[in-house]
Amino acid sequence: MGEPRRLGERRSRHGVCHVSRSCRALNASRQPAEPVVLTDALKAVCKRAMAAVPLDEDAARKFFENNFRPLRISRLGESDGFLTGYYEPIIDGSRVPTGEFTAPLYRRPPNLVASGQRKLGDLFPSKGVKVGRRVGRRKIVPYYDRGEIEDGALDGWHLEICWLRSEIDVLFAQIQGSARIRLEDGSVLRVNYDAHNGWPYTPVGRALIDRKIIPKEEMSMQRIRDWMAANPDAAKEVRRQNRSYVFFRITSLETEDEAVGGEGVPLKPGRSVAVDRSLHAYGTPFFITADLPITNDKGGMKFRRLMFAQDTGSAIVGPARADIYFGAGDQRGSQAASRIPDNL
Repeated sequence: MGEPRRLGERRSRHGVCHVSRSCRALNASRQPAEPVVLTDALKAVCKRAMAAVPLDEDAARKFFENNFRPLRISRLGESDGFLTGYYEPIIDGSRVPTGEFTAPLYRRPPNLVASGQRKLGDLFPSKGVKVGRRVGRRKIVPYYDRGEIEDGALDGWHLEICWLRSEIDVLFAQIQGSARIRLEDGSVLRVNYDAHNGWPYTPVGRALIDRKIIPKEEMSMQRIRDWMAANPDAAKEVRRQNRSYVFFRITSLETEDEAVGGEGVPLKPGRSVAVDRSLHAYGTPFFITADLPITNDKGGMKFRRLMFAQDTGSAIVGPARADIYFGAGDQRGSQAASRIPDNL
């Protein structure tokens, strides 16, 4: 994900400090990790990293250069990787349904199962297993898709965490994987990804581009929101093209805490990336070189940064595919989604 080059950068020492979080998670994990060989190699480096902290900038740069050999990652036949951005939105909501807040945000249903796993616990498999509803003792059938759930398939299960203004808000919370729900009494409810319904993720932005509704070069989260608000009936049909559906859980995070990624550690804006978990191990460092179109300059912002794989997502597929975590709030959202919108 970027050119082979020296891993050292001006703030490499922050990389050593940040990777210590991943090291603690790797050492504490009781779940089988893939690929195992890479995870074991990272654990060996972790021992050296934990013993070396703290380091000044020069020593931190030498640490990465001595312990890692940079390799250029790309798909066969392609020279560049594919980057998108995500963030934690702040969304208005209510603990009870009202005339204004009508769209439920659901927790994981008890009848959602994954093949080969009797007890799912806190970790729900994001890929590689069949997810659905169990029929009888062995058969698993597809779970309700987005349209069926929006039409009331889960009514009466009492799974509602809270209610948002619209299914558009629910969709974008699901795309980002976490959210801060600003309730009517002024308190903030923190929710995070907990499970999915097993259907493949389909970007709604792609449908709008294919139908020539929004040009690709103008695609952004705000354009999608504006179009959906102005065309509610057509938006309902387009939204349901993405049959994937995400369920959430309430977290105990404080307002000042960052969202927690799939590795189980707090994400750091501009330092954490989501990767394809079937190809890359959590804690793997990536030096990403890109020109990101998140400034007013014609050339965009030059992004040259050491980052760490600490999250994953159903839309993150492939060896040279990463999703950069930008932080929380509308400003971060404009950086993450409005200018790098291909995961929408």
